[in-house]
Amino acid sequence: MVVLTKTVRTDPNAEGPQGYYVRPDDDKAYPGVVLIQEWWGIEPHIRELAIRLATSGFIVLVPDLYHGKVATEPNDAQRMLMMTMENVERAIHEVILALDYLHNDPSVQPKKLGLIGFCMGGYLTYRVAERYPHLGAISPWYGGGYDPTPEDVAKVTAPVLAIYGETDSWIPVEQVHKIESLYKAAGKEATFHIYKGAGHAFNNPDHGMYVPEAAKDAWAKAVAFFKAKLV
Repeated sequence: MVVLTKTVRTDPNAEGPQGYYVRPDDDKAYPGVVLIQEWWGIEPHIRELAIRLATSGFIVLVPDLYHGKVATEPNDAQRMLMMTMENVERAIHEVILALDYLHNDPSVQPKKLGLIGFCMGGYLTYRVAERYPHLGAISPWYGGGYDPTPEDVAKVTAPVLAIYGETDSWIPVEQVHKIESLYKAAGKEATFHIYKGAGHAFNNPDHGMYVPEAAKDAWAKAVAFFKAKLV
């Protein structure tokens, strides 16, 4: 499938933020998904994921949380991550602006949106889902630092497909089980997959953590999940 890519301004009243927008290159309506970056920024891998989603039949928007900057070294990525997390409310606001942009896009149908994020974006996926009403499905991938209360979980109304790696040194398996138990206790529709032999960022082929079989299986599950829920 041929796709159209462009940069859009998610806040028309400000110079930024902007987003990377990808859709099938036709006039049909499609479900909308916001995809949130890892700590590197909107690097080629994130753009490629957005294109892959679009070729599967979605309109995708990636909010540029680093405002044009992309890290190539871990130290730079960690510095920009810390700056973003120090102002996490701004990051959440910018993700919500992207969701609103898709919600107001006449070619996005239905109006219940998908939200997927990786690493830092996985954490933000959970947090945005606590407060954004127009979500039909969320898929947080190895979102470190997420330690919700029962009150936090109660605010999440969208079905959840959560993806983790068993050997992720940033997110102990015990923490994943704790999160899962909170969602199950709250009666939420939530599925948690922990991939054996996979660590943090196992879906990213560019930084030495890639686990091809786990990445292929998890991605197929996420696409099928959005196709099932965003109808």
